[in-house]
Amino acid sequence: MRVAYLGPRGTFTEDALREAIGGEEVEAQPKPSVYDAIIAVQSGEADRALVPFENSIEGSVSATLDTLAFDAQGVTIVGEHDLPIRHCLIAREPIPLERIEVVLSHPQASAQCARFIRENLPAAEVRAAASTADAVRRVSEHEGNWAALGAASAASLYGAAVLRDGIEDEPDNVTRFVWVAPAGTRAEGDEPWRTSLVFAELGDDRPGALVDALQAFSVRGVNLTRIESRPLRRGLGRYMFFCD
Repeated sequence: MRVAYLGPRGTFTEDALREAIGGEEVEAQPKPSVYDAIIAVQSGEADRALVPFENSIEGSVSATLDTLAFDAQGVTIVGEHDLPIRHCLIAREPIPLERIEVVLSHPQASAQCARFIRENLPAAEVRAAASTADAVRRVSEHEGNWAALGAASAASLYGAAVLRDGIEDEPDNVTRFVWVAPAGTRAEGDEPWRTSLVFAELGDDRPGALVDALQAFSVRGVNLTRIESRPLRRGLGRYMFFCD
């Protein structure tokens, strides 16, 4: 099976993939973005994609939601995997924290470690990278006093040094990853299914329109575990709603 995932090698998504498949043999395809991983399934380049969906500290991953809603109509979510996330502060070689001038990482990772950065690296400039692994790779190649936020596996892969371990703001930091497959694929296993939906355009702008839409779940005894809104990209004040 060909599986696309957010790369390069050394991302938390790769850690989640390795844990989720166990000993199963797959052809892993690292992609430069969540969008590229999901589109690989739509185009037939991959049979599945594993992408981050929701984090317990920072909430939903907007790149995943937007790609599923706007760009990849021929795919469906068929499963999920939860991975505890333990962030490391990583540098090319061991250096004192006060010498660090730049902290590089994916914006989600930087946000999940905001308190640590604020309290321990107040003079450092926080910069964005395409992924945590990309940040570690760039830091490992840079001769300046840079550090990255990423996985311990990335530090080992790129020959970098872990300065601090477990620097996330909350110890119970978990990311939910979802399996994306071609539309029509059925979920595997006997466990109860979670269904993810997106809907929009509730009719006339009036009080109670959203409540009326949610009644469709309530009267059928369907429990909602998550609901949030995202811009519909058709002007201010127009939204779509994601729910599980």
